[in-house]
Amino acid sequence: MTHASIVRTAIAGALVLRSANASAQSIKDARSAFADGRFLEAADVGEALGTSDGYTVAAKALAVYAHYEAAEEEWDEVIERAMRMGEEAVRADSTNPEAHCQYAHAVGRYALRVGTFAAIRKGLAGKVRDALEAALDIDPDYSGAHMILGGWHAGVAEAGFIARRIYGASREAAVHHYERALERVPDSKILLYEYGIRLPGLDPEGGRERAVEMLEKALWLPVRDVYEDYIHLDILDGLDVLSGR
Repeated sequence: MTHASIVRTAIAGALVLRSANASAQSIKDARSAFADGRFLEAADVGEALGTSDGYTVAAKALAVYAHYEAAEEEWDEVIERAMRMGEEAVRADSTNPEAHCQYAHAVGRYALRVGTFAAIRKGLAGKVRDALEAALDIDPDYSGAHMILGGWHAGVAEAGFIARRIYGASREAAVHHYERALERVPDSKILLYEYGIRLPGLDPEGGRERAVEMLEKALWLPVRDVYEDYIHLDILDGLDVLSGR
């Protein structure tokens, strides 16, 4: 069992995730619940606010919960709600770049579950790309959009020639977007992890060495919330893989 899965089970069991009296709460409360790992409460509070920012927090919280904590029997319901919250966030304010990013995040989590080829057949790859490009149309320097789009290019390019041709994905574009994000947030624990685990596949020559450096740097950055706790454990697993353990 990996570092992440061991502690994931412990955290999930320890947290009491109950719906809040959402109508009396604020976006600050939603974000605080997310930081504390009360992901379902964060989603309930965010949704009840009925604002783009609220729906955005809800989409992110549900996507993270689905990936790290949701039981198998609830996964479909959680991820469908996450995607719905992302859609509502964009509908409430189409000029909110983070809303587009969190919609892409939720759809991307779903795509990971069904697999790259199924995601392409279902049109999910196109939805993720379009959402991220919309975010960058609003703010060309938005680091979150560059990070997720880097992962999108890497994943689609890895799927093979046909996928690359259909969507115009490339390893070069993946590196470009990751590097743009890195220019903006060089000390992002999440970005260093996401780029680091992709780098050996993007740069077969020197990628592994730089990937280890990235993950080791990420390991020593502070953990600011429960989501980053999970990322920290993923970093440990990533270093194990890169070192052949």
